[in-house]
Amino acid sequence: MTEPTSAGDSPATAAEPAAKAKPATAAEPAAKAKPATAAEPAAKAKPATEPPVVEPPRATNRSSSLVLVATGDGKGKTTAAMGTVLRAVARGWAVCVVQFIKSGKWQSGEAKILSGLGVDWHTMGDGFTWDSEDLEHSADMARSAWDLAKEKIATGRYRLVVLDEVTYPVNWGWIPGDEVRACIAGRPEGVNVFCTGRDAPAALIDLADTVSDVRKVKHAYEAGIMAAKGIDF
Repeated sequence: MTEPTSAGDSPATAAEPAAKAKPATAAEPAAKAKPATAAEPAAKAKPATEPPVVEPPRATNRSSSLVLVATGDGKGKTTAAMGTVLRAVARGWAVCVVQFIKSGKWQSGEAKILSGLGVDWHTMGDGFTWDSEDLEHSADMARSAWDLAKEKIATGRYRLVVLDEVTYPVNWGWIPGDEVRACIAGRPEGVNVFCTGRDAPAALIDLADTVSDVRKVKHAYEAGIMAAKGIDF
């Protein structure tokens, strides 16, 4: 396996669809997104031209734990999760990261620094699906990653568990989405879970407390620029 060539914060996979396309499954190719036309502009909020002077309603409730999801076709999903990991480590939390698709051969910067800071780190994929010599073996690796992830969640030892790129094996039918949702919903008190990946299933979005849809506006890879150490991995 070679280093990632996509300039995204997480490696693209063969079945990753365009934004808003129907997620691909093991037996179904990715649906093609309908191209935007001049008559169908993307909805865009009008930027504020004045600073807000009215304070919004304040939150008054506390939760013992949260479920966070970073999805969408833009760069920044794994990056957001890693920032949260760093914040949690700084607070003295026990943290576990399980990566479902990324390959350990890439030796990412975040794996190097965060494992050195005591994060329980597990990179358990074999990288780009188009590089796989045996997709069933890739699926087995994802199932092993899920077996480990649900064990880590169930122990209650970790204040934060990151399931990086978990949406892909769920959408491809490699791991059961219902089981993933049930495990997260039934997690021990105090265990926060952060899931990343494109096309987050509706059940996962419904369960989550915070969901960010990371939208691509431009991407260096589209200009033929390879992924860069220190920026992308």
